[in-house]
Amino acid sequence: MFENLSERLERSLKILKGEGRITEVNVAETLKDVRKALLDADVNYKVAKTFTDTVKNKAIGQNVLTSLHPSQLMVKIVHDELTALMGGEASEINYEGHPAVILMSGLQGSGKTTFSSKLANYLKKKKNRKPLLVACDVYRPAAIDQLKVLGESIEVPVYSEPESKDPVQIALNAIKRAKADGYNLVIIDTAGRLAIDEAMMNEIAAIKEAVNPTETLFVVDSMTGQDAVNTAKEFNDRLDFTGVILTKLDGDTRGGAALSIRTVVTKPIKFIGTGEKLEAIDQFHPNRMADRILGMGDVVSLVERAQEQFSEEEARKLQRKMARNQFDYNDFLAQIQQIKKMGNIKDLMAMIPGIGKSVKDLNIDDNAFKSVEAIINSMTPKERANPDIINNSRKERIARGSGNTMQEVNRIVKQFDQIRKTMKNVAGGKMANMANMASMMKGKR
Repeated sequence: MFENLSERLERSLKILKGEGRITEVNVAETLKDVRKALLDADVNYKVAKTFTDTVKNKAIGQNVLTSLHPSQLMVKIVHDELTALMGGEASEINYEGHPAVILMSGLQGSGKTTFSSKLANYLKKKKNRKPLLVACDVYRPAAIDQLKVLGESIEVPVYSEPESKDPVQIALNAIKRAKADGYNLVIIDTAGRLAIDEAMMNEIAAIKEAVNPTETLFVVDSMTGQDAVNTAKEFNDRLDFTGVILTKLDGDTRGGAALSIRTVVTKPIKFIGTGEKLEAIDQFHPNRMADRILGMGDVVSLVERAQEQFSEEEARKLQRKMARNQFDYNDFLAQIQQIKKMGNIKDLMAMIPGIGKSVKDLNIDDNAFKSVEAIINSMTPKERANPDIINNSRKERIARGSGNTMQEVNRIVKQFDQIRKTMKNVAGGKMANMANMASMMKGKR
């Protein structure tokens, strides 16, 4: 996410490095590169020009403190303007209404159905809502079944009328059911098309008029760049939606949609999708995204994800075990499972300041821990609890049982010992734990 843009901006801002002060000449040179970087990232031309003009006006004439270099001051100005460009502050979901109704809209293929389930799961777990999903896509084959499977996996019921072809009436009936059964949130998944057409717009507009939703959210595939922004504008002109959802931000996206869409449609980005798992959803924080774009990491989001998986009591128990050098393979396996729930490993590592660039070319996928888990699961309970008893004959058996080579088992055992020593010294640093375990994946290039 934003890797190319981050690199280009970093190079552009280095033009000021070594300069004694900010002048119109060196700022112009820097911002010429910044504008090119934004355009290459598929940012709307007018947005890129306005952005660089604003930065230029704020930068010229700034007094540089003796403790700062001009490049550091420019980074701060660019960071502040990137934050403003993407909305300034995080935007919350409006829960007014009994029940509150969220209407999902967007083109087919944008990830709308999956994100409806992600949002239901997120609001159920984090906001203590009782959601009901509604299947109003009556055209796409298996759309209702897809939503039901997703709903079942997160234990959220799905209202559907498979024999009906009237999405407006289905939505109204679903709201009645929600009121009767005590659901305080209704999320309506609507039909999409491969392209915008009049029938699609009329249908979604009719549903909106009938149910009067608390929120109308537009779901867009961020990998489509400027096309995403243009589509958002057309939807907004017809629906006047209240917020944007950007999906597939974990993919090879250049970032143009995230940086342009807020300015073009003047509606906030509310959530982003960061992976295929139903837990891969984050509230959009413009300042944190600006941090990531400028290579500063995103420690706050990383800590929040960790806190969701690591309870205070578990952390205290683990800290005591680490301090006594009693951290074993059972603990290690449990930590791996919790880290996997936090999201994509490479994405997590990129949140650590200074790490993003070093993991850019690493081939770390969601299966990166598979061989480690297989090796640990091939150990006996006694071996997992007492790592020091694992000798060569035991390693040979573990290698055969896990389908790995002896060399791979030796590598894991050696790196586990290094992690255990590090943890004893740190005595409880959850982030150090994660960084160490992630680093062992570098052998998986």
